[in-house]
Amino acid sequence: LSAVAAVALVGALVANAAGREGAAFAGTALTWAAAAAAYFVALHPAVLPTTLPGGASLTIENAASTTMTLQIMTVAALLFVPIVLLYTAWTYWVFRRRLSVEHMAEPVLVK
Repeated sequence: LSAVAAVALVGALVANAAGREGAAFAGTALTWAAAAAAYFVALHPAVLPTTLPGGASLTIENAASTTMTLQIMTVAALLFVPIVLLYTAWTYWVFRRRLSVEHMAEPVLVK
């Protein structure tokens, strides 16, 4: 994964020098994704390693939610995600038109 990140970064730099912004963006995104994946693969199974002497790291097993927590969060997501999506769609619908100079009020001089 580190090698993929390095190759993607070099590819992004080459694409940027060639003026291919889309390919440069894709290479940079792949660099970030591969670097983050390499970090988490290297940490496995620790989620948050401890820096204290003799301390216990937070592992995947320790960080997992209980069945009851997952059930509550599923119900909450089923209720609130549609509300958020509808509100976002309504907001985009209300503000769908672009403003221009004609829509601006005349400036008022303050003395």
